[in-house]
Amino acid sequence: MGLIQEFKNFAVKGNMVDIAIGVIIGAAFQNVIDVIVKKVMMPPLSLLTDGVQMANKKIILKNAYTAQDGTEVAEIAIGYGELIEVLIDFFIIAIVVFIVVKLMNSLKKQSEDEKNPAVETPKNIALLAKMNELLEEQNNLLKSNNSNKK
Repeated sequence: MGLIQEFKNFAVKGNMVDIAIGVIIGAAFQNVIDVIVKKVMMPPLSLLTDGVQMANKKIILKNAYTAQDGTEVAEIAIGYGELIEVLIDFFIIAIVVFIVVKLMNSLKKQSEDEKNPAVETPKNIALLAKMNELLEEQNNLLKSNNSNKK
């Protein structure tokens, strides 16, 4: 029974919904990255490499041939060009994710700044800021009372 209750707490707290949203957005984002890499980034790289398509680069270990009985034997090759393309994809994805996270952190920092008049301060932060001001005022009063007694 404890496992069911744990799952219920997990699902109700929103963690499962957050994960599902992340997966859905990630899948949609993959299509955008595919287009950026294959249609925007790779053509200029092809120009730099004199029109060579990286995906076609490979080291052939054994050529394809037709056996004596007439069956076709496929070539055996190491496709290092595809590895290079995947690494370029990964690099572009890493840069885009870094920029998005940096932007989100910047926006979060601005939204939590109680002195920023452009952003409405959430009630809990405003309350904490007010409590902090009252505590500082109380400490100043206590310090002035203690110094007057001496």
